[in-house]
Amino acid sequence: MASFTIVIEISRPAHAVFAFLADLENVPKWNYAITETRKTSPGEVGVGTTYEQTRSTPTPSREHLRITDLQPDRHLAVEGTLARYPARLEYTVDEHDGATRLTNTVDLELTGAARLLGGVAAGRIRSAVAENLEVLKTLLESTP
Repeated sequence: MASFTIVIEISRPAHAVFAFLADLENVPKWNYAITETRKTSPGEVGVGTTYEQTRSTPTPSREHLRITDLQPDRHLAVEGTLARYPARLEYTVDEHDGATRLTNTVDLELTGAARLLGGVAAGRIRSAVAENLEVLKTLLESTP
C-alpha cells in the first residue's frame, strides 16, 4: 500500500472548492491524465454514486469510481481503480480567513512491478497528484 497526503491552500470559499470537487465530471479539467469522467448511476450525487472515467496516461484505460463518503462542504471519499491500481481518494476542505485548505489523501494498492519499486512508484504518483492539485488551485482561483 502506498499512502500520501498533500495539502494546498486555495483562495476561494470552501463551498465553492467542494462543489467543484464533488462534481467528478470536472476531473478532466484539472487532471491531465483523465480525458473524460461521466456519471453512470441515476439520481442525485451522494454515497453510492458511480462514475466511469477514461485515462490516457500512463496507459489508456477505463476506470470505475464510487463515492463512499460525502459530507457537503467538508469531505468527499472515492474508491475505485486508478491507472489499474485499487485506490481510495479523500478530499477534506477547511475554510479559514477566506481561503480553503484542501487536504487530499491517496491510498493506492500497488501491484506488479510498481509494488516491487514501492517508493519510486509512489513518489512519481505523488508528484503527478501534486501537479494536478496545482492546476486545480489555478483553475479555481481564476474563476470569478
